Amino acid sequence: QLQLVESGGGLVEPGGSLRLSCASSGVALEGLSMGWFRQAPGKEREGVSCINSVGGYADYSDSAKGRFTISRDNAKNLIYLQMNNLKPEDTAVYYCAAQQLGTSRYGYWGQGTQVTVSS
Repeated sequence: QLQLVESGGGLVEPGGSLRLSCASSGVALEGLSMGWFRQAPGKEREGVSCINSVGGYADYSDSAKGRFTISRDNAKNLIYLQMNNLKPEDTAVYYCAAQQLGTSRYGYWGQGTQVTVSS
């Protein structure tokens, strides 16, 4: 069973940066398309970014474009989300997710990591 664990969240001032990491316990992430999502209090979960299995294609939400970068290191079984120029509206719980092989459904989710952007 694929289990995902996020890390790297925290409290940062506006304009600051954080790098989130997503690790798999035991199961290789190679071959799986991955995504980052977030959910702010009182709001629905939204997609932030996604990356294909080999890292050759990535996509971003409008709010993330130009500020966030998704990447992966299949040798280390890690997915990253580099977040720069953070804004208060980026405050949310960030989740890593993996698509089920052969589908476009995100069937595996981590427990989330809190990102708070505040002065």
